[in-house]
Amino acid sequence: MKLITYQYRGIEEAGVLARSGDFVYPLRMLGVSCRKMSELIDGGSSLLEKVRMAVKEADRRLPLAEIQLEAPIPEPRQDIICLGINYREHAEESVRFKGDALSIGKTEYATYFSKRVNRATGSGALIDTHGGFAEELDYEAELAVVIGKDACRVAEEDAFDYVFGYTIINDITSRAVQTRHNQWFFGKSLDSFAPMGPCLVTEDEFTRPPILRVTSRVNGELRQNSTTDFMIHGIAEVISELSQGITLKKGTIIAMGTPAGVGMGFQPPRFLRSGDTVVCEIEGIGILENSVK
Repeated sequence: MKLITYQYRGIEEAGVLARSGDFVYPLRMLGVSCRKMSELIDGGSSLLEKVRMAVKEADRRLPLAEIQLEAPIPEPRQDIICLGINYREHAEESVRFKGDALSIGKTEYATYFSKRVNRATGSGALIDTHGGFAEELDYEAELAVVIGKDACRVAEEDAFDYVFGYTIINDITSRAVQTRHNQWFFGKSLDSFAPMGPCLVTEDEFTRPPILRVTSRVNGELRQNSTTDFMIHGIAEVISELSQGITLKKGTIIAMGTPAGVGMGFQPPRFLRSGDTVVCEIEGIGILENSVK
């Protein structure tokens, strides 16, 4: 199922996107005891199955033209866990941009960092430049994994049993802030720097692991074009490794890294400017589109 969060008459709620893509079944009209995505995730597999069965018989729905799309998880309960340099070619372009920042040889272990998200940015919403404070603005199309039940000391072979679903994240970054402070957290955590969406697709819609094409376009020009089977550290490995020491609570979001083709990878770099539009697309999930304010 494709799940979305949206505003309808000033009220935020969640629902199931129809296969046709032109209307939504609100959770409140499906006879389930929740209205928001976080509540649906909390309800576990039994509630998800109830929703799945209810959609088959539902006759009440809302046209997409009457709603305003939001990020599927508008206010994550915790910082997003991110993977750095998880595609080898992106590691190489990172070194070209700032040679002492990363080492492409150190790929035996994953590189983790966090991204603060007070409120995620929905598809169609603007990315804020913060009055010029966020200079050298960059884009990063990424597959994001949403955990569906608390994961502690999970074996790799069981990892996908803990996945609720997948969405797209554009890991917007101010390279100037990132370089100035010699770390990733601040430059990636400014308000509006976490476009997410357009929907959250349940895990059962994909193979294990999902092999999906990841692309980004800036003003229509193809910039990133790769597939998730080029990730250095895969989803099962990451869930298993993290859960050996951190309990991954239900609703946890893990952004799996970005392929080559980001702005800093060009010579000279091609950073985003006011008025630019970035379109991130992952097959099976959809299109996440945002413009720069």
